[in-house]
Amino acid sequence: MRPILFLPLILCIGMAPFLSLDIIAQNRNHPGFSERVAERELMVKDGIENYPYQAVEDPEVLLAMRLVPRHLFVPKEYQDLAYRNSPLLIGHNQTISQPFIVAHMSELLELKPEYRVLEIGTGSGYQAAVLGELCKHVYSIEIVAPLGKNAAKLLEELGYDQVQVRIGDGYEGWPEAAPFDRIIVTCAPERIPQALLDQLATGGRMVIPVGGKYETQYMVEVTKDKKGRITQKEHYPVRFVPMTGKSEE
Repeated sequence: MRPILFLPLILCIGMAPFLSLDIIAQNRNHPGFSERVAERELMVKDGIENYPYQAVEDPEVLLAMRLVPRHLFVPKEYQDLAYRNSPLLIGHNQTISQPFIVAHMSELLELKPEYRVLEIGTGSGYQAAVLGELCKHVYSIEIVAPLGKNAAKLLEELGYDQVQVRIGDGYEGWPEAAPFDRIIVTCAPERIPQALLDQLATGGRMVIPVGGKYETQYMVEVTKDKKGRITQKEHYPVRFVPMTGKSEE
């Protein structure tokens, strides 16, 4: 399994981030990590660390965003735009999220290396790759089979052995792998699926956009205390593709 990189690497970045990130990237098995490093640095500096309304501060999340080669997770016709701070189409009426959103959702999860994380909505696999930089056990479900298969193949090529991808309806979660310390949902249901609440471990946390297709959606942070009580906190309005499958019934 490819080693996971954490906070100590940030200390070696020091005052020369490009050089240090180049060295780190060159030690990866796939050449994509060493491509367009400077563009990723600018993406993080301008659109994530210094985002005007809600800057991301978690150093481990910022390092993950600097390392994952986003251009490999978008169609060839959009690769020139890969490091803009905006969502992009990935086919099948789906999108890859804005880099800031990926980073902030990851920060809200308050991840630790040992956590088991469930992602609903693999898409291109980009968010799963970021999670794979931060945790040893990532489970990701994609309802659109071609997207899920392509993402699984790419994640394997990039060395993310800690990420498992399943084709299926994320509304039902992944019961045989539960409970999960953290759950992240990258598509919006009208209401939080009960199955996901049930599969969230006590003391766990979920980050999920919630709202109907024609309604205002909000990024919601869900926590479950040691007695199993659920607390929800709304953050800001968002626009995600709707959750499909059983969620639409």
